[in-house]
Amino acid sequence: MQVSVRFFTILREITGKREEVLQFAPQEKVTVSLVLRKLAQTYGKDFCDYVFTKATGEVKGFLQFLVNGKSVAALGGLETQLEDGDVLAIVPPVGGG
Repeated sequence: MQVSVRFFTILREITGKREEVLQFAPQEKVTVSLVLRKLAQTYGKDFCDYVFTKATGEVKGFLQFLVNGKSVAALGGLETQLEDGDVLAIVPPVGGG
């Protein structure tokens, strides 16, 4: 099973990539949370500091996650199950003015 992850702004700098394709076993239950844990193992401290709250280990509230263009808030949150070929976008807050 294969899931693509798209990075923007600071995460693009941390990972050095616009997109990464992750491979999982066909029978594995792949969720947004699992993908984030795998990325944390791969990219280490800088990734963890940006995505997770240090005190609680929870994902920071300012990040949005889209699966195939749909917000996980409208799906199953971080436990949204991903399918083969899905695209997960990690979207930081957009500033402007």
